[in-house]
Amino acid sequence: MLEKTHKKRVFVGLSGGVDSSVAAYLLKEQGYDVVGVFLRCYNIDGCAERDAEDARRVAEHLNIPFYVFDFEEEYKRRVVDYMIEGYKAGLTPNPDVMCNKEIKFGLFLERALKLGADYVATGHYVRSVRFDIPVQSVSGATPKSYSSQEYQTLPHFSLQIAEDKNKDQSYFLWTLTQEQLKHSLFPLGDITKPEVRAIAKKIGLPTAEKKDSQGVCFLGMVDMKDFLTTFIKEERGEVRTVDEELVGYHKGVRFYTIGQRHFDIEQITNNLQPTTDNRQPTTNNNRQQIAESLKQKREQNNRKPFYIAKKDIKNNILYVAEGGEHDALTKKEVDLTGVVIDTSVLKNEGEYAVELPVRARVRYRQPLFDATLSLSCCGSLVVSCKLNFNSPQKFVAEGQSAVFYDNNGMMLGGGVIL
Repeated sequence: MLEKTHKKRVFVGLSGGVDSSVAAYLLKEQGYDVVGVFLRCYNIDGCAERDAEDARRVAEHLNIPFYVFDFEEEYKRRVVDYMIEGYKAGLTPNPDVMCNKEIKFGLFLERALKLGADYVATGHYVRSVRFDIPVQSVSGATPKSYSSQEYQTLPHFSLQIAEDKNKDQSYFLWTLTQEQLKHSLFPLGDITKPEVRAIAKKIGLPTAEKKDSQGVCFLGMVDMKDFLTTFIKEERGEVRTVDEELVGYHKGVRFYTIGQRHFDIEQITNNLQPTTDNRQPTTNNNRQQIAESLKQKREQNNRKPFYIAKKDIKNNILYVAEGGEHDALTKKEVDLTGVVIDTSVLKNEGEYAVELPVRARVRYRQPLFDATLSLSCCGSLVVSCKLNFNSPQKFVAEGQSAVFYDNNGMMLGGGVIL
């Protein structure tokens, strides 16, 4: 265990990017005893080694201790395998949500606390807000984790949408529990991305000009479908419109997601779709050629682009809708599983129902929309949950997260779409 100082100690997850670098700097400026940690996780394109070196250089620049925690095996089992199994089941899983739950605020937090940390911190754009709740409103007895001086109130933590609405990452953090939030800091919640870049340049951080990562972190530049074909067998099937018109053939319904527009399918005679050579691997270049050919043929036939509307896993049929505004691309409600809900909306005993007006989103960066959360509960246990949309929402994919907030942008919880 590291030697304890009188300062509050925080272990900062340094990813090798500019956001976590500035987070570490801000915490040091606020007087924390900061330790930089790079989390070595599963990675298939080699970028992790470069990121680890960038993280080390940041720690050296800030004059803070630096360590590497090796979670590669656990990440593969808890995040990558979860994602693969989700796709096999025909879902669109969210590995970023699982990474935060299992790795960053799971294993990382657990190890940091054992080594003497008071907190962990990341470069997420989100706010953490503390409320003090009278103990009599929280089921009676004071938890043993709190001192006798705190017997009259209990701290309650909630996440709130970040100041920078374009970068807000609260969507990926809905699984965090009170115990995790109690030990988590988010220094970037009240500043914007341009301000983060400006701070990094001002203090000469080596990551100041580094580009943001895109896509799924452990894949790097590797295409998702190319990765999945290592684990999921290709299986040729029909592509039909929602009106049952046969328009082509796909290589496996599990590789696609609801709302997807750019996809390659095998042409049928006298149809719109270009042919791909099944003997050759799909590359970025021939994907671009396919897309261009598809665009030209649609223009010639005066048809709108196709969007994936439904996946028939049992019969291996992919259904598409013509045009992004087609009714088949929308839903009015969803059932949720694995629900995490703010305890302030729950009772402590008995069976009861909750009808709660909320603001919600069903995918990252989607504008918040009005909805009603319908809960069936037994004590503090959520037995069932349905999210009813005030107006139809597009591209709702099973396996993705639905996250809900109050009118002030305070997160109330979330769940996985069924």
